[in-house]
Amino acid sequence: MFALMVRLLLYVLIGFAALVVAGYFTVAAPIADARYNTVQAEPPYDPSGRAQALHDTLMVADLHNDLLLWGRDPLTRHDRGHTDVPRLRAGGVGLQVFAAVTQVPRGRSYAGTDADALDQIPFLAAAQRWPVRTWTSRLERARYQAKKLRRAAARDGALFLLRTRADLDALLARRRTKGAAMGTLLAVEGLHALEGEAAHVDTLVDDGYRMMSLTHMHDNALGGASTGLDKGGLTGYGAAVVDRLVARNVTIDLAHASEALIDDVLARTRGPVVVSHTGVRATCDSPRNLSDRHIKAVAARGGVIGVGLWETAVCGTGPAAVAASMRHVADLVGVEHVALGTDFDGTVSVPFDATGFPLLTEALLAEGFSPRDIEQIMGANVVRVLRQSLPPAE
Repeated sequence: MFALMVRLLLYVLIGFAALVVAGYFTVAAPIADARYNTVQAEPPYDPSGRAQALHDTLMVADLHNDLLLWGRDPLTRHDRGHTDVPRLRAGGVGLQVFAAVTQVPRGRSYAGTDADALDQIPFLAAAQRWPVRTWTSRLERARYQAKKLRRAAARDGALFLLRTRADLDALLARRRTKGAAMGTLLAVEGLHALEGEAAHVDTLVDDGYRMMSLTHMHDNALGGASTGLDKGGLTGYGAAVVDRLVARNVTIDLAHASEALIDDVLARTRGPVVVSHTGVRATCDSPRNLSDRHIKAVAARGGVIGVGLWETAVCGTGPAAVAASMRHVADLVGVEHVALGTDFDGTVSVPFDATGFPLLTEALLAEGFSPRDIEQIMGANVVRVLRQSLPPAE
């Protein structure tokens, strides 16, 4: 009798543990998603008629979006987070760069982030039922996120993964006849995803990645981050990786790079670079934001600066603060070097979700930008740089 009672108790405990684990898997990740990816004003939004009419003529290109990190089906409209393909289309987005996040140390801070702090991504990966191999490998996390996007594109006849200049030209031609066509580009946020092997650049390129930043929030084996502890320049290993990126026609992204790293990468390369999502120190003094010296250096190479939407990038909570930062860049180096890099779904709070882009168009009009200026800022500048940096064909 005692043995039977022990056995029954054991079954109850196992059942309870199974319920706890199942609850973690099904509840924890959506809760984290809703908690960290918030908007300051819920849709629907109400732009002026003038702004909406102008916005309807634009092809919005956004240089940075972290949707692939989360458990939402990209093709299904959701009521949490900032984006999904239906909301992006509703906001006029025709070209979206999706970035793969592979490591986020606990306690990250603009004052300095320790690369050795507990990585939070394995817990999110487990909660969202990513393959077990992604729990311990940053490279596999990047590969899995690329697979998610490729699968989404395969299910949507008007969603395209851009790998070459020919793909970009085909997208633009299709949008002239079918406005719902939307291009996507894969990016890696921090090349700690290479796990110390420069040859893994080729693996990521083969998976479809065409834009890569060297660092994210912390220093790594390639060099320093703007919010790292040491903030150093390019290492010997980092130089070898940069050479490989150039050889494979990968667009180099200097977002999150330390000042020394920016200098070293620009000295070692010749083509245009991007800063996919940032602010500018002249309007919002932060170690995460670009100095005027580096804005000029990126512009001198024909590159673009993607201004973000989150508060610590622009020191404000509305689209007017974003437009003011864009105005500074335009006045300093010309409107042809201004772009959009929202950081949607990047664990930030933003003024609106993807359906609210007409509010930014309205803020740009109020800032004194012309319709032609706004066309460049909201998309044409990104298209120009990608046409220069993408390989002509595979």
